[in-house]
Amino acid sequence: MTLTGPTSQTFISQRLRLNYLDWGNRGKPPLVLVHGGRDHARSWDWVAEELREDWHVVAMDHRGHGDSDWVSDGNYQVNDMVYDLAQLVHQLGVGPVTIVSHSMGGNVSLRYAGTFPEMVSKIVAIEGLGPSPKRQAEMREKSYPERMAEWIGKKRSASGRTPRKYESIEAAFARMIEENSYLTEEQARHLTIHGVNRNEDGTYSWKFDPHLNVWHIEDIADQFLHQTWAAITAPTLLLYGADSWASNPEGDGRLDHFSNAEVIEFENAGHWLHHDQFDRFMKTIRDFL
Repeated sequence: MTLTGPTSQTFISQRLRLNYLDWGNRGKPPLVLVHGGRDHARSWDWVAEELREDWHVVAMDHRGHGDSDWVSDGNYQVNDMVYDLAQLVHQLGVGPVTIVSHSMGGNVSLRYAGTFPEMVSKIVAIEGLGPSPKRQAEMREKSYPERMAEWIGKKRSASGRTPRKYESIEAAFARMIEENSYLTEEQARHLTIHGVNRNEDGTYSWKFDPHLNVWHIEDIADQFLHQTWAAITAPTLLLYGADSWASNPEGDGRLDHFSNAEVIEFENAGHWLHHDQFDRFMKTIRDFL
């Protein structure tokens, strides 16, 4: 990969200073790339480089991720992230936009597309629907008070946790490879370099807030989420990796809540299928976009 590099920009959302990357060509159609949890905007570099000639590509760092601010109380709500995305598009002064998103970022982007359908022309979401109905049923076997007590315990533990330190960037790189065996060494090294900060003592730590490991018990009522998906008018492409933990919505009933969506499953790919099967991914989204 030969990068000339994007410019790093900031915008303000709910008093947070958030980072985004602008790949230039402002006169081209706007394309917003939205990363997943504990990831960062540079995860999209390969995609952005392929599309930057035909699109005005912008990739955001969610709150608590990459070079964006962490929230002071350690509580990350998906709907606050929807606000952040809406604020980014608003401050860019462009629209409607095309969105390509992954995981948590897909969850955020689909909610944005349902809330402001006139602002989204097309949307791709890689495994962005959240827990499957089966997984939700398993979690809800415990009573809400039980789950609330567990959440408080986890949050209390997280409050005393400091970001893990790696003695060298090679150690962080090894952890990246361990987390996703589909990555090539080039991919893993790139994601590591852009995903860590160097601490004052010379060690390295991941940029994301450790509190992102603890999510709220119930984010939104099922009926409201389904209403939001149903309100999306833009053509929607939902992508899934056959080897991922995520459930394919075509088989679990969630696709029924969309009015204009198609599902494509990728063989030999996990949760990060845009890395695992990059060439096929690019052909698929080029055909769709």
